[in-house]
Amino acid sequence: MLVAVPWIVAGALGAAGCAQSEITMSSAGLPPAPWVSGAVPEARGDIKTSPDGKKEAVRYRGWTIEDFSRFRTYAYDDLRPEVPLARAPMPAIPGDPEKGRRLFLDRNLGPCTGCHLVQGQDVWPAGNVGPDLSTYGDRKLPDEYTFDLIYDPRRVFPHSLMPPWGAAGLMTPADIVHIVAFLGTQKSPMPPEKDRERDPKTRARPVGFGDNLDPTNNPAILRAEGADELWSRKGPAGQACADCHAGGALGAMRGVATRYPQYVARYRRVMSLEDFLTVHSPETTGLPLPEEGADNLDLAMRIKMASNGMPVSLDVGRPENGAALERGKASFHKRVGQRGHACADCHTTENGRGADKFLGGRLLANVQKGLTRHFPTWRTSQADVWDMRKRMQWCMTPLGTNMLAADAVEYAELELYLASFDQGKPMSVPGIRH
Repeated sequence: MLVAVPWIVAGALGAAGCAQSEITMSSAGLPPAPWVSGAVPEARGDIKTSPDGKKEAVRYRGWTIEDFSRFRTYAYDDLRPEVPLARAPMPAIPGDPEKGRRLFLDRNLGPCTGCHLVQGQDVWPAGNVGPDLSTYGDRKLPDEYTFDLIYDPRRVFPHSLMPPWGAAGLMTPADIVHIVAFLGTQKSPMPPEKDRERDPKTRARPVGFGDNLDPTNNPAILRAEGADELWSRKGPAGQACADCHAGGALGAMRGVATRYPQYVARYRRVMSLEDFLTVHSPETTGLPLPEEGADNLDLAMRIKMASNGMPVSLDVGRPENGAALERGKASFHKRVGQRGHACADCHTTENGRGADKFLGGRLLANVQKGLTRHFPTWRTSQADVWDMRKRMQWCMTPLGTNMLAADAVEYAELELYLASFDQGKPMSVPGIRH
């Protein structure tokens, strides 16, 4: 239910000179009002039907178009349970270790080496989120036990991070028989290690990419500086950002970004700065700034640069923000998709989870160290600027779950929860990372 409450607010850029208005807000403990996405088409999470009747996901160029609608998402109205616990009899067929090894290393399935090290100089990069299986065969465990563990590990370890490979339909029972046979061949003595980088235990940890605020090192700086022209550009309404906010983006917006994401009463929802620009610009200047569009990203970076060095200052005591933060926390721990993973599985350390460990060759970030105060960031692997939302959407796809629209409130509240770990830490935008 909506509670009608007169609420006088400064425009959502805070004390930045926008006009005041009286609006109706939702009560603090309830999910926000319906939202129509203002993101670019490839960032809306749409599903289309091809001429042959097959459903395909609309995603960014180069991303899979597979539709994962049969698995639950982060949408608040998606109340489906996670993949149910399951068990299957082990097929009475001979296991083929060579076929099992190919399946274990198959990138379309995982690969399993993303979390587990096994023998072989071709096994690179291997991760250590899961245990080292290089001598698994020495344990002489029953094949049926190993089969059950792979088919649905939750039956043995309720809080396992490993996907329910069989229960989720990622592998057939026959596939698992072959993998069991392969693991039985992993025995000591271990061959001499030729490459320290192959083993996560001896691999060098990444040391960063240098000064993220050096324009000779971070191409995103030049893109952000180019947004000064956009700041002064008059739109169809005859207005520019500069007409309401004197002093240029760096002068007028100092400190504004430290408060985002936050609840914006005018729109009755939590918004990131990028979300706000998506609706505020068309309403005031007439210029479209769709979420995940280049202009939106560049202007968001420029505005955030005005707060560089200032501490993140979220108003977590405000009831609307507090309620949203709790919903974001619930999303962080919600298992979704075909693989049944949660954000917490990779980005916290509790109960042996993955943070500060290698997933393949990538060191998983630890949410407790802060993840958001450098976004948008230049991604060297993509040669492009990504904001936090595109990073979230990118995580969804390998988990086998359909992404939501980039400006979905579920992502905004998840981002608020993540940003709470950056509270009090200095902003430094744009970042630079792989």
